[in-house]
Amino acid sequence: MLVVGPNGAGKTNLLESLHVGTQGFSPRTRADAQLIRFDDAAARIRLSGTRGAHATPVELEVTLRAGGGKQARVNGAVLPGAEQLRHEVATLVFTPDRLAIVKGGPAVRRAYLDRSLGRLLPARASVPGEYAAALGQRNAALRRVALGYSSREALDPWTERVAAAGGELVAARRDALALLRQPFADRAAELGLEDARLDYVGEQPDVRALEERLERDLERGATGLGPHLDDVAVAAGSRDLRRFGSQGEQRLAVLSLLLAEADVLADLGGAPPLLLLDDVLSELDPARRTALAARIAARGQTLVTATTAAALPRDPDVLLEVTPGAVARAA
Repeated sequence: MLVVGPNGAGKTNLLESLHVGTQGFSPRTRADAQLIRFDDAAARIRLSGTRGAHATPVELEVTLRAGGGKQARVNGAVLPGAEQLRHEVATLVFTPDRLAIVKGGPAVRRAYLDRSLGRLLPARASVPGEYAAALGQRNAALRRVALGYSSREALDPWTERVAAAGGELVAARRDALALLRQPFADRAAELGLEDARLDYVGEQPDVRALEERLERDLERGATGLGPHLDDVAVAAGSRDLRRFGSQGEQRLAVLSLLLAEADVLADLGGAPPLLLLDDVLSELDPARRTALAARIAARGQTLVTATTAAALPRDPDVLLEVTPGAVARAA
């Protein structure tokens, strides 16, 4: 599906609404009030379609209220939290600011990997949260000891828990990367980014290593070792693309990562995820546009935005035209 219209017409808003309606949150902001029309008190997104090989009907609804919470429904049933929609429908999104996955600091890549982990290995989706909880407890205990409110012995259970939970998280991240590594290299090669690879940078923590740096942790009031400080290297050959990649190469790497995850999710037996690609064609040369068009035509539903239909080097299955306040199917 190709969505076209002039700059500022609302193409990205349409894409954003699909993300909110399938995942329960915006890819651009965590402030839900920014998703509601000015001077309105609420907004609602309703989506209907089918999923899976048996074309099972599905209806999704997300209601946003200014100054209040949001509510999500699947086939009429209320979910405990809107972001649980991600367990019902898989959606992957590319927006220009997603270049931060490569250009940004390690925290951005860790967050992306942990979200991917939840999609690729759903039985281990809780592992990042469990580690974060243990880490928070140990950090709080470090501050209590530093202030003289607690003994060092009180740290021992949390040190053990951080080591155990950290080991589980590192193992889960490595397993997720193992699933992504070859598809990422293959999709990148199709797009002209040769010898692309993903590497995990970090080691599994243990009790001994945590205890050896206890004095430094007490001074800082925070744990200075563990997977909360690890990174994912995105490279092409011997070059770290964060430091030595052009913006074009960084864009190709992020796009290849999304396409790789989409392939893995489909190979694992689930329905192919919905792909939302915002302004992805504008900085690709004709050969790479052709390669991308061929790839997305061979998989599940994809929505691409562009200013003109000529940006996509093939006829889309559906062409939508966006004007301010309206979306219409092109004749």
